[in-house]
Amino acid sequence: MKQIHIIGLGLLGGSFSLGLKKALTGLSVSGFDLNKGHLQEALSLGIIDRVSETVPADTDLVIVATPVDTISGIVSRLLDHIPPETLVVDFGSTKEHICSSVSGHAHRQNFLAAHPIAGTEYAGPSAAFPDLLKGKIMILCETDKTGPDLCKKAYRAFEALEMQIRIMGPHEHDNQLAFVSHLSHISSFMLGKTVLDKMEDDKHILNMAGSGFASTVRLAKSSPSMWTPIMKENKENILEALNGYIENLASFRDHLVNDQYEELSKNMKNANQIGQILNFKS
Repeated sequence: MKQIHIIGLGLLGGSFSLGLKKALTGLSVSGFDLNKGHLQEALSLGIIDRVSETVPADTDLVIVATPVDTISGIVSRLLDHIPPETLVVDFGSTKEHICSSVSGHAHRQNFLAAHPIAGTEYAGPSAAFPDLLKGKIMILCETDKTGPDLCKKAYRAFEALEMQIRIMGPHEHDNQLAFVSHLSHISSFMLGKTVLDKMEDDKHILNMAGSGFASTVRLAKSSPSMWTPIMKENKENILEALNGYIENLASFRDHLVNDQYEELSKNMKNANQIGQILNFKS
């Protein structure tokens, strides 16, 4: 692999570039971002070697790491003119709409739907670092619709980053991510808002905040410009997750109102099982 092109030079796109540059010798990386400040930052940080609005000749991989509601249009336009030997890979956090939007494209075999399960609460090129993706899970969807030889290019890149490949259907991906990722961010955003609302009456409340609050609300620092499109694209699955979460919160509140502390204890003990599951998973 000699040449990759990255559209969207934020945390994921930037980290993918830095990680591959660390793992592979002689790799050339071009890129583009609508944010001119991000372009200059990516150049100065060595994320890209040069700016290019178009995909250079002989590019092996084009990575699309832009806000999820822009990906379908970008991928479709790329596929209109992509050389037969170039693979387009998207890093969107939702997959069903993206996959369906390109399902009938004449060059569908030049596209691979992917989602790296990695990230932080920070955004932009300055947040990128080489080991963000190392050892992380890379979910791939509809690999059977991607040309086998083209797919191998992506696999070589992911293997260079020591990523663990998982194959899922687009709907299954979006539904499960609504529960284990998107709901987590919503909870963090709304916890942050609830405490900020309380601060209007008690300016010193954050003096009482410990590490538990900090770890729970950490995701509230995430970029709304990235997460609002995710909520839009995955609305139905997120509503399913939210409805279940709200039902559990309401039940917890009702037990507390009615002094049903044994029921509260049972609910919390049941929730303790998630710790064992996560420890086993890790």
